Amino acid sequence: METGTLEDGTGHVGDEPVWTGLPPGLLRMRRLLLVVWVGAIAVGTGLLLGLLAGPVWAAFALLPLGLLLWGWSMLGRNWRSWRYAERADDLLISRGVLWREETVVPYGRMQLVEVTSGPVERHFGLASVQLHTAAAATDACIPGLEPAEAERLRDRLTELGQARSAGL
Repeated sequence: METGTLEDGTGHVGDEPVWTGLPPGLLRMRRLLLVVWVGAIAVGTGLLLGLLAGPVWAAFALLPLGLLLWGWSMLGRNWRSWRYAERADDLLISRGVLWREETVVPYGRMQLVEVTSGPVERHFGLASVQLHTAAAATDACIPGLEPAEAERLRDRLTELGQARSAGL
């Protein structure tokens, strides 16, 4: 702890929030899905062009591989841009590469906190936390968390939301 700063119970030092990034499992899942979908498109394009137009035209099936390389790096940049921070009165969610977006969700405005996990997310051991507030514009989601962290965050946000709304 630095001199002259105080650490509150949430791990914050002074006024600066402590940001938490998303686990690498989300990046692995998204990259695998990219490879599967772009690979299927490339194979389908190659077969279709090879059968209908000849083997020379089947070489155009290599074009989706450029999309694969571009998407691979973009997924990494997007994954690194996601982060969240628990503060004393609200939750911050920051994301975006070209257009940065930061959402502030006050605990007292939270009406519902859900943990969801589809079949692909469950296979990779991931879950998402969906926050619903009184104003639909401030609904937010934190994707790709480990299930234990998603449940901890849900329980903490629900507890803080109840405590803040009771004080209104």
